Amino acid sequence: MIASMTGFGRAEVTKRGITAAVEVRGVNSRYLDVTTRLPRLLSQREKDIKEIVRSCVNRGNLVISVTLEEESDGGAPLKVNKTAAKAYLKLLNELRKTTKIREKVRLEHLLKFSEVFEAPREEQSDERQWIVVEDALRKALDGFNIMRRNEGSELGKDLERRIRWMSTTVDTIEGLSRARIPEERKRLQERIAQLMGEKSVIDQNRLELEITLLADKLDVTEECVRFRSHTKFFLEAMAGSDSAGRKLNFLVQEINREANTIGSKTNDSEIAHLVVQMKEELEKVREQLQNFE
Repeated sequence: MIASMTGFGRAEVTKRGITAAVEVRGVNSRYLDVTTRLPRLLSQREKDIKEIVRSCVNRGNLVISVTLEEESDGGAPLKVNKTAAKAYLKLLNELRKTTKIREKVRLEHLLKFSEVFEAPREEQSDERQWIVVEDALRKALDGFNIMRRNEGSELGKDLERRIRWMSTTVDTIEGLSRARIPEERKRLQERIAQLMGEKSVIDQNRLELEITLLADKLDVTEECVRFRSHTKFFLEAMAGSDSAGRKLNFLVQEINREANTIGSKTNDSEIAHLVVQMKEELEKVREQLQNFE
């Protein structure tokens, strides 16, 4: 099933006092490009997040936003770095003695050094939070993919309708082309007879050869067969389970190639008009395919 590259997914998970909210936004891109917006505590998890995204998405420009909230147990978020505090106290006392300052070192002097306080080690906290974030990320990606598939399904209906119309139109063109060949044969014979004059002798074998060559140039049966083959594979790729955006783009190029050849080989105004209509539809299909993964 084809999927759009545009989508949105959000999930919020709460476990053991930790709440993680993850939003996934995606737009069109030739390749997979993932941008993360993470809390500082999870900055080292960026690679893990991108690996999870790659397992679920093939193409698109994605922005992953993560927010974290943790219930406080009433404790202070910082603790005293005893080693740093003692070192600074010793240093200040040495400075006081060197400069012969009588004033004693007070607490306010030590508080000027930021290293006296430090955050608790976060390794264990990081692991607990990552478990919650990973769960929320996978659920957000599930919602993101559901939205993409739903949009892809709706867009696919429009594409299928256009492709089937083109297949039917090619059948009409092929019928018109076959009907034109006897007419062109008769017109050429009349034109040659007029040019050569009634008393002139016409090499009938040479005339038949030239008419046959002309008929080959006017015949678009081969192009119509290839055109229908490409549209058949196009519809099959749309119905497949794999990501088919690049394949569909390639098939549209081949369909357009056959349409151009058909247009250049025929000199019938009705066929030319139908070819123009097909190319207009192909351009709409090409634009729509820019949304598909």
